Amino acid sequence: MLLVVIVAVLALLAGLAANRWLRPRLISADDDEGMAVKDLVGPLLTMTVLLLSFVLVTANGSYGKAEVASRGEARALDQLVESAEYAPEAERGRIQAAAVCYARAVREQEWPAMADGKGSPAPSVWSTDFRRTFEDMAGQPAFGMLVAADNKRSDEREERLTQATASIPPAILWFLLITLVITVAALGFCLPRRNNRGQIVTLVVITALLTTALCIIRDVDRPFGGIIDVEPTAITEVERQAERDFTANHPATEVPCDDQGNRRPA
Repeated sequence: MLLVVIVAVLALLAGLAANRWLRPRLISADDDEGMAVKDLVGPLLTMTVLLLSFVLVTANGSYGKAEVASRGEARALDQLVESAEYAPEAERGRIQAAAVCYARAVREQEWPAMADGKGSPAPSVWSTDFRRTFEDMAGQPAFGMLVAADNKRSDEREERLTQATASIPPAILWFLLITLVITVAALGFCLPRRNNRGQIVTLVVITALLTTALCIIRDVDRPFGGIIDVEPTAITEVERQAERDFTANHPATEVPCDDQGNRRPA
């Protein structure tokens, strides 16, 4: 980092020194124009657009990973519920009931917490129930399938929580904002003072586009909060199917949690 700063400062000083002492010897003495300010704004605008595009692609990649992890977790939970059909009746009921409660805890408690980049301990209560049930099934045919499905669910949940945190550091967002301000101000400085209605309209459009791009980056980088967010659609559908299977197998039994995924009092 320090090396980059030193090289950049030396390059700037070398350019200014060449302009001060070397340029007069190579160019005629009456040349006092050089590059106009408007000639320097073009590269600045290009750099701003490239930076915004690059960061937008990075943020969009994080959003895509969050969506894939959410769907992968739901598929793993659904596989866990289906594999429970091969387990003995008592263990099957416990697994399917815990799956319903796990899905509720994810949907109602962990999903809102992820808007702030956080998780919730509520789903872990039911994943612990999974493992306790598996201990009672060691050596049975369905044991391997259930453990594999639960491991997949755990991995996908960890990935979902990882993607809930911002992938773009705040320093980069502030840098982009400062670059946008400098670019827009420089473009406004270069506008003609008269007959400039068309240029002003164009500047307003450019400002709106650059600002919108930065807002989209900020929103997409937090895939579980904001306008463009990942909805818990997949986990909700798995919850519905797991509850249907549990009710079909144990019609007179109630799931051991409330609508928020909290354990009911014994």
